Amino acid sequence: MARAVAGEWLADLRANSDNSPDEPYTVALSGGRVAKPLYSEIVKLAKAGGFTPLFSRVHFFWADERCVPPTDPESNYAIAREYLFAPLGIAEGQIHRIRGEGPEPLALSQIVYDIESVARGRDDGQPVLDLVFLGMGEDGHVASLFPGEAEETRESSLIYRAVTAVKPPPRRITLGYRAIIAAREAWVLVGGTGKEKALAESLSPGERTPMGRVLARRVKTRIYTNFEPR
Repeated sequence: MARAVAGEWLADLRANSDNSPDEPYTVALSGGRVAKPLYSEIVKLAKAGGFTPLFSRVHFFWADERCVPPTDPESNYAIAREYLFAPLGIAEGQIHRIRGEGPEPLALSQIVYDIESVARGRDDGQPVLDLVFLGMGEDGHVASLFPGEAEETRESSLIYRAVTAVKPPPRRITLGYRAIIAAREAWVLVGGTGKEKALAESLSPGERTPMGRVLARRVKTRIYTNFEPR
C-alpha cells in the first residue's frame, strides 16, 4: 500500500509541476504507523525515478501534531525529518513544523500564519492545500479529530485548533474539518488490523465517524486500504 501511494503521489506531483511550475505545492502529512513505510517508499521511488528536483517547490505542513518536543519519538515531525526530509535534502524553509512543545496559542498563530502565507486561498479566506494525507484510527478518527465532539466544535472555521485526544499523548494540534474538506486532494490510508468496522461505518451514510464526515462533505476522496470492509 505504501509503495502504491508513494508512486501515485510522485506522479501527481509531476503533473502538478508541469501545470503550475511557478506555484508552491502544499501538502499536509499524517502520522501513524503507515508514516515510516510511506516516507521510505517516497524516498526510494523519488531517487530511482528522478523525481527529487520536484520537491524544490513542495511545502510541508501536518494534518496533526502531538504537543511534544521535536525530538520526541511521538513527534510526527521527527518521523518525517528522519525518513523523508533528511534523505531528500528538503530545505528548512519548506518545512512548516507545528511547534507544539511551546505555548499552544503561539504554536497555533505561527502555523496559521505559515499556511495562510503559502497555500492558495478561497474568497472566504480558507487556505486550500494541494493534498492532505490522512490515516484512520480504530474509532474512525482522522488527523486528531475524534468522535464525540460537539457540533459547534466540528463546524469551527479555525484552520488549526488544539484538542485533547482520547489516547496519549493527550494534547494535540489538528487541522479542522473545513481545512481538510477544502483541500484539492485528500488521501486516506487505512492499514493494520481492527479497523474494518470503522471503515464500513465511515463508508455508510450519516457521518457516523469523523472520517465519514470528511467523506460526506468532500466531492472526492481517495481511500487506500489493504483489506476489504465488512
